[in-house]
Amino acid sequence: MTAFTTLRLDGVTRRFGGADALTGLDLEIRRGEFIALLGPSGCGKSTALNCLAGLLPLSDGSIWRDGTRLDTLPPERRGFGMVFQNYALFPHMSVRKNISFGLQMRGVPRAEARRRTDEAIRLVHLEEHAGKLPGQLSGGQQQRVAIARAVVVEPSLVLMDEPLSNLDAKLRLEMRTEIRRLHQNLGLTTVYVTHDQEEALSMADRLVVLRAGRVQQIGSPEQVHNRPANRHVADFLGFRNLLPGKAVSASSIKINGFGVRPSASFVGAIGVGDPVVAAIRPEDVEIGSGLEVTVDVAEYHGREIAAEVRTADGLTLHLRTSQRLAPGDKVEVTLPPSRLLVFPG
Repeated sequence: MTAFTTLRLDGVTRRFGGADALTGLDLEIRRGEFIALLGPSGCGKSTALNCLAGLLPLSDGSIWRDGTRLDTLPPERRGFGMVFQNYALFPHMSVRKNISFGLQMRGVPRAEARRRTDEAIRLVHLEEHAGKLPGQLSGGQQQRVAIARAVVVEPSLVLMDEPLSNLDAKLRLEMRTEIRRLHQNLGLTTVYVTHDQEEALSMADRLVVLRAGRVQQIGSPEQVHNRPANRHVADFLGFRNLLPGKAVSASSIKINGFGVRPSASFVGAIGVGDPVVAAIRPEDVEIGSGLEVTVDVAEYHGREIAAEVRTADGLTLHLRTSQRLAPGDKVEVTLPPSRLLVFPG
């Protein structure tokens, strides 16, 4: 392992056919951090990971490990481990041979390679499956092999590209915990690509939210979840209700149908009279005395109902409630001002 204090991406840019897939990515990764690159499909997160890995050349910018420039080095000299979405295991090799392959390629002495392979197998709880072929394993077990193969070489950085997307919901939850446990126990530095907000929030120390190849926000899970930097981050992070309105004072807005909402939280430069977009999560919309709406869709989610409702003038809202609702029901809703984030329109 090549130890480092910080890994730095300076203005990393990648162009395909004259268009930027990633533009000016500036990011400092501290040793021991778990960083999640988060965003919708096509936002540039996998491009960023592949540039970091050396699988794609940079169009502009540079990558540094402390004082050493990395973007001029081939992938095998960067000392990183990689876990792919499709596992990329050798189908003709046993679990043990898949895990030990990287050690053999690096010329690690046989006794040391065996010790490290045994330890990696134990860490991912595959002792009973060490002699099996990948085709004899479940998806979750194959992913454990891929993770063990990445960490057995003791990399300075582990890169994970949507590693859980091919697993069912129960396995995804289990593997989330497993990856975080390995990260902590082994003292890894991890960069993790995902489009799943819950996955990123639960695992990462910091999130890097991307859209159309550009960074929208970098912050802790709490910062990004509670205080998205703009309406695009808010929309992606669960603020499904984006309502047009107008600023009527330095801290209040008017939303059609809902009247004036005082004490709303403004994000960005907004002047009195400016058009705005008010964002609120479905779980923060309250049923009670307020504006009458009609339920169009009601979905049972166990302890709660997720509903799509419509105002008399056609405005659509999403809400979550423990109250039983059915299509056609009439209810009244209100938008608590303290739960509203207001962005420039």
